[in-house]
Amino acid sequence: MDGPVFSLVRGDAPVLVTIPHAGTRLAPGMAARMTEAGRALPDTDWYVPRLYQVAARLGAGVLRAHYSRYVIDLNRGGDDAVLYPGRPKTGLVPTLTFDGRPIYRPGAEPGESEIAARRQRYWQPYHDAVAAELDRLRARHGHAVLWDAHSIGTVIPRLFEGRLPDLNFGTNDGAACAGGLIAAVMAGLTEGGGYSSVLDGRFKGGYTTRHYGRPAEGIHAIQLEKAQATYLASEGGAAPAADARKMEKLSGLIGDLLERACAWRP
Repeated sequence: MDGPVFSLVRGDAPVLVTIPHAGTRLAPGMAARMTEAGRALPDTDWYVPRLYQVAARLGAGVLRAHYSRYVIDLNRGGDDAVLYPGRPKTGLVPTLTFDGRPIYRPGAEPGESEIAARRQRYWQPYHDAVAAELDRLRARHGHAVLWDAHSIGTVIPRLFEGRLPDLNFGTNDGAACAGGLIAAVMAGLTEGGGYSSVLDGRFKGGYTTRHYGRPAEGIHAIQLEKAQATYLASEGGAAPAADARKMEKLSGLIGDLLERACAWRP
């Protein structure tokens, strides 16, 4: 039986944190069709909700998806358009893990009708909720900030060269949010404990950042992609262990950055 697609805790601050890839639930009957590698869900954004528990103290809302990105990737457009030309496409309904292993057994991949059904069942309600909450915040504050929270393996040769910086901020090359906002947020890195960072590098923001970030209409969007070496004890495998010390340090910095986003005014 399917459960709720997402949970939403509304906040009073003008910031909404979205967490699309930390879910581990699967669609009914899906697990039996998957490979061992697929069932391990290696591309999950492990522990990201824990890193953002500080949002409640700041009054920021949190919208968290419950289903795995292997069911449907909520940070891809419903039309499955290419986000990064020239790079491997991970897809609206992925069939390969980030490192190129099959998610489904041969012949068990979802067809077009199943993809359409998943889009209607999981993707649409999530994005309807994102849009409605941003509209509510904008009506209340005059502007809204969407903070799309992610993490990813630090080294994935199939997707990018070398080692990823610790903190990867994306604003679609500045089109998704006001320059003053991202500058205010990133100013918090000067006391951030030595993390490496980049703005609009390999990850410029996925569908969520690019679609909702419309500064001229009072909605600003930032994606933060964190390399998992910043908070995991070790990477790889199913449900890798968190490092408590690293988690506490990174969560503290995230709180500082979110506080800056909550305090910012156009």
